[in-house]
Amino acid sequence: MSVALDTGGADAVRPFVRPAEPIDVPPPMRAIMGWTEDEYRGAKAPTYPCLIDERHVVAAAYDMPNVPMAVWIDEDGRIVRPAEPAGATDGFRSLDRATMTLPEDLARAGRASRARYRDAIRDWVAHGAQSRYALSPQAVRARIAGPSEEDAFASACFALANLLRERGAHDLAAHWFSEAKHRCPERWNYVRQALDLQQKGAASGPEFVKALRELGERPYYARIDLEEHGTGTEM
Repeated sequence: MSVALDTGGADAVRPFVRPAEPIDVPPPMRAIMGWTEDEYRGAKAPTYPCLIDERHVVAAAYDMPNVPMAVWIDEDGRIVRPAEPAGATDGFRSLDRATMTLPEDLARAGRASRARYRDAIRDWVAHGAQSRYALSPQAVRARIAGPSEEDAFASACFALANLLRERGAHDLAAHWFSEAKHRCPERWNYVRQALDLQQKGAASGPEFVKALRELGERPYYARIDLEEHGTGTEM
């Protein structure tokens, strides 16, 4: 299943997850998403459950600081891989915003990263616990750090902001959304949600770009080891 983290609710995401007509995605956006032309031509509206997490409950429970992220859960309800970027790369940070194009080498690397992650999922579906990408319980625990004190405080700020927004106290809500963003600036869900609630579309606008530049050499998406002992491909 998929989960959309959006305080705007169903109205904000329905056009994307249940479109009445196929969405025309321009080539530059396909490059950013790492889609091949064959994947784009074969795209269809999803028939699996698409949940809308207005309060970011799933993000908090599974430690998802960003999107897109994936958690692998087996038929027994056991986490096989904790939250990790689902094949996403930092290539989009080199986007030329005047032409909305990516350097071809980065677009190619993005497609390769998505393909590796997709193939890893298929291997797990085919081989289950015997898949080279299925982590042991010990490895899963080693990859889960748990929330820090600042994480917990930021989560409380975000929850308070949502409650105030639902009650119509938009100025106070904006303050606490900003506080959550300030407390944990590396939790991009908070950053982008706060920006988008200030102004629709701001989550990918100049303030977001400025925040990206302030990262310097630090990654936007954490690198992951696909295999348990770090012998596999890093993404």
